[in-house]
Amino acid sequence: MYAILDIETTGGKYNEEGITEIAIYKFDGEKVVDQFISLINPERPIQPFVVGLTGINNEMLRNAPKFYEVAKRIVEITTDCIIVAHNAKFDYRILRTEFKRLGFEFQRKSLCTVELSKKLIPDMPSYSLGKLVRALGIPLSDRHRANGDAQATVKLFKMLLAKDTKKDILKDNVRQEPKRQLDSKLVYILDDLPAITGIYYLHDEDGEIIYIGKSKNIKKRINQHFTNDHARAREMQKEVASVSYESTGNELIALLRENQEIKNNKPKYNRALKKHIFTHGLYHYTDKDGYINLKISKARATKNCITTFSSLRSAKNSLARWIEEYELCARISGEHIGSGSCFNYTIKSCHGACIGHESTEDYNARVMQLIEKYSYINQNMLVIDRGRDVDEKSALLIEAGKFKGVGYYNLNHQINKLDIIRSIITPMTNDRDAQHIIQSYLRKNKKLKIIQFSSNE
Repeated sequence: MYAILDIETTGGKYNEEGITEIAIYKFDGEKVVDQFISLINPERPIQPFVVGLTGINNEMLRNAPKFYEVAKRIVEITTDCIIVAHNAKFDYRILRTEFKRLGFEFQRKSLCTVELSKKLIPDMPSYSLGKLVRALGIPLSDRHRANGDAQATVKLFKMLLAKDTKKDILKDNVRQEPKRQLDSKLVYILDDLPAITGIYYLHDEDGEIIYIGKSKNIKKRINQHFTNDHARAREMQKEVASVSYESTGNELIALLRENQEIKNNKPKYNRALKKHIFTHGLYHYTDKDGYINLKISKARATKNCITTFSSLRSAKNSLARWIEEYELCARISGEHIGSGSCFNYTIKSCHGACIGHESTEDYNARVMQLIEKYSYINQNMLVIDRGRDVDEKSALLIEAGKFKGVGYYNLNHQINKLDIIRSIITPMTNDRDAQHIIQSYLRKNKKLKIIQFSSNE
């Protein structure tokens, strides 16, 4: 758990400041589960420049609770939590100072979103909260007020968690979680899990990841793991101490994240990955007469193909549909063998390329339409899909035919500039498996919004 907070103060000499406003959001990595927001009477004057910055004045705080009146609530909401703040060193120091005045030693582990942002989103023009979140398309209202800044920090931290591909933040949080009794742990774990689409991580007692998976319903899938009677499953059940998860909003990102996370972390209970998750590819070549021929064959790492398939049967079924859709010659497309006219010509669905009755220009134009649709070679495009929340969309970026990564943006934010798109994207590996996952998903989900853009944008 994380306690994401922002504090406004009176200003003044070091360690003599008082809190004027505090906002705390208890965050489980996916959603806010508790919150506390309050003005506070600091029992000391506010510096004039602070009044001008925040709009909070002494009169506003006359009837506000004093710190000792809210201290218990702050302790409760931050127990077993990591403190997260933008410039955490300042906020954590101020909190500890106020508790020291009460004779209480307040200690929590802390994370700074300034430091995390510099590490995970390098080369930004500024890392001040206001400029950073605007550059990342994160909405910010009530700047320099505790609640507005804390809400923006929650959204920023959520983005940073997604960009933390090594999972250092997640593993550290798991280690902080209180240990549960072994005999009933699986029931407790299940109670806390949501029925959402995403990826999940099974951890041992040391926080290490021992298994990674994806599902359209995480709660249901974990329940299957915990009720599986297979010997290897029972072994894993004994070792698992906690489960963490990440909502992805849609299955495409879940598939891509699972593929990369398993390769990066190599969990002990994930079966060794096959060399590739696809077996066959659709290739093309130009024959001696100038016609573009299509051919299904086993996938080869050394040769680029139009698209890939998980089985020969899937490849043949797809090619048959495309021959019909694009009115292609069955023989030239590799569906029928032999010489002379193909069967499709006899039923008037082939224009006669097989016997030279259709020009290469006309025939090849239709083949190129197929290639351009089902292969993103040399293309620049964004694939827009569902986000993790109702006010959010996901974006998958392909530049010059290479998969760059995925990210999320608020519906109120226009992603019309490539530099903004790049800043919200979490980089991912452009390997053949990722290409296969994307191409297969696009074939099955034809209603997805795809935005083509120029490399000069």
